[in-house]
Amino acid sequence: MKPIAFRRHALALLLAALALTLPARAEDVIYPAGSRVGLVPPPGLSAAASFPGFEDRAKGVALLIGALPTDAYAQFERSDSAEGLKKLGVTLDRRETLTLPTGKALLVVGHQNKIATWMLIAATPDLTAMVTLRIADSAKDTYPDNVIRTAFESLAVRPEVPVAEQLGLLPFKVGALADFKIGAVLPGRGVVLTDPTDPGGREIAPHIVVSMMPGQPPDSGDRDAFAREVFRSIPNLKDARVVSSESLRLGGQQGHEIQATAKDPSTGADLTLVQWLRFGGGAYLNLVGIARTDAWTPAYSRFRLVRDGID
Repeated sequence: MKPIAFRRHALALLLAALALTLPARAEDVIYPAGSRVGLVPPPGLSAAASFPGFEDRAKGVALLIGALPTDAYAQFERSDSAEGLKKLGVTLDRRETLTLPTGKALLVVGHQNKIATWMLIAATPDLTAMVTLRIADSAKDTYPDNVIRTAFESLAVRPEVPVAEQLGLLPFKVGALADFKIGAVLPGRGVVLTDPTDPGGREIAPHIVVSMMPGQPPDSGDRDAFAREVFRSIPNLKDARVVSSESLRLGGQQGHEIQATAKDPSTGADLTLVQWLRFGGGAYLNLVGIARTDAWTPAYSRFRLVRDGID
């Protein structure tokens, strides 16, 4: 081999060796859609279609990622892992305390029949991350313990989930946020859009809930009764009273609008709200906008922007 070619070959081998010894980079971490918690999954696992995590169906391996409230870690730390696993039919093999870049963590490993269960519970400043891996004994040669530990130790938490990613979990498109922020997302079902509030305050902020629900009135003449029944299911209202109820077209489809007043059960503040139902295809789109009565006019205009931007 010529000297120059040899140097190039040696450099390539050196870079490859370094790549094997370097820790996982932040850009290698994969976050399940809508999750702030992610990690570098073991080679062979791919994104799961039916749960937040990764899987290798052919070999019987599933890795589930979730997030719990901050104080959940302390509860796990005080708990008896053996007893907790026993209730699930799993026998405890070992429990370890780890130190990760995100903070302290617990690693619990157990087994049930021919399936091993690994659980990582990790403390972070604003949530408790939980990773659960179930692996068939027949897959241990493909996914040995050191590979699993490396994946767990790559745990990372991002500051927030991008807005577009959160909205991508919905069964409809939200074309206009109208200066609202995403308060919560229920994947496959709906979203809460709200104004930021003072954490210590009790006043209700303008917000709109948009959700897709199964069912619709059996007859066009039953829409008013159907809409009123849906309205009565709205929680956390006191002295609710329907002011108007009428049919209308929304987004080119049959719909219904109810406007009402109520009181905030926590503060007694006067509230005004609107409910829009949009029917079609054996389901209906349900939008409920609520604001204090003294802030209703600007809030209602924004609610309409959200409503008209739904596709």
